[in-house]
Amino acid sequence: MLPGLTDLNRAFWTGGRDGQLLILRCGSCGRWQHPPAESCSSCGGALTPQPASGDGTIFTFTVDWHQYHPQVPPPYVIAIVQLAEQDDLRLPTNIVGCEFDELRCGIAVHVVFEQHGAFFVPLFELSR
Repeated sequence: MLPGLTDLNRAFWTGGRDGQLLILRCGSCGRWQHPPAESCSSCGGALTPQPASGDGTIFTFTVDWHQYHPQVPPPYVIAIVQLAEQDDLRLPTNIVGCEFDELRCGIAVHVVFEQHGAFFVPLFELSR
């Protein structure tokens, strides 16, 4: 279920090896951009991977009780996390390491990584 590694997405999927959430950022206007793209959607400037803080808040979430893939047993939390760096910088992800009744929109979370071969998948835990 992981994508192929490309020049555009490699930093995002492998940065966790060094504990870094690497997101593309524009060298001209400073805008963070995800998902990865060839150039800045705001000014057209060049994008380079930069470490984000890994801090954010749950923008929205759902608990999935259906098994859509044999290697992913339910239940699990699918969420959109809004990163602290920019209001519209959001990642689809999973929330791990907590009880479902602890979850609320707006609650603080922090990135953790789960290794799958060369990939380091960014997941989020509640900030304690």
